[in-house]
Amino acid sequence: MGFYDERVLPRIINVLCGVKPAGLLRRRVCDGLQGDVIEIGFGSGLNVPFYPGTLNRVAAVEPSDLGWRLAGKRLAKTRVPVQRAGLDGQSLPFDDNSFDAALSTWTLCTIPDADAALRELRRVLKPGGSLHFVEHGLAPAEDEEVRRRQHRFEPMQRRLFGGCHLTRPIVDMLTAAGFTLTELDVFYEKGAPKIMGADSLGTALSP
Repeated sequence: MGFYDERVLPRIINVLCGVKPAGLLRRRVCDGLQGDVIEIGFGSGLNVPFYPGTLNRVAAVEPSDLGWRLAGKRLAKTRVPVQRAGLDGQSLPFDDNSFDAALSTWTLCTIPDADAALRELRRVLKPGGSLHFVEHGLAPAEDEEVRRRQHRFEPMQRRLFGGCHLTRPIVDMLTAAGFTLTELDVFYEKGAPKIMGADSLGTALSP
């Protein structure tokens, strides 16, 4: 990782992903979390203010040291115990069946092997454990023009935003990893260009 990825990009993401419309979605996706939770792509802790009081603890997986430091003020205000407990969502340092729930918000777009990360989440979740997610990805099939623009713009997006993909089929990836979708809302995020704001929000269960 170079200077931009290490020192600049986490600050940009902290601002862009901390806007009010994103906060409303974070509140929705955190609703219903309980017990021991693993959060991949913790970033600068933008989900922390929305953690419900039903959490025992959160194991935060985050590779960026700066992102973790930026989370300091949010962590100081929460009563939920949060520990930075991993750096790589593709290889989680936890035993099988360790967590009641998992949380992923706009994270699967940047993990190099997102399929491996989903398999790891399934491994560390208890049977029947829930994955709460909101992710942006490939636009709905009926929006062919949006999809074409996503494919054209993706190489630049990946350079500017730490490898962020625009064309990953989130729902297909979840089902291929063995999750069972129990809630799903597919929509375009308010205030975001369609190519970047084709969101899927919901809950999926691990067998």
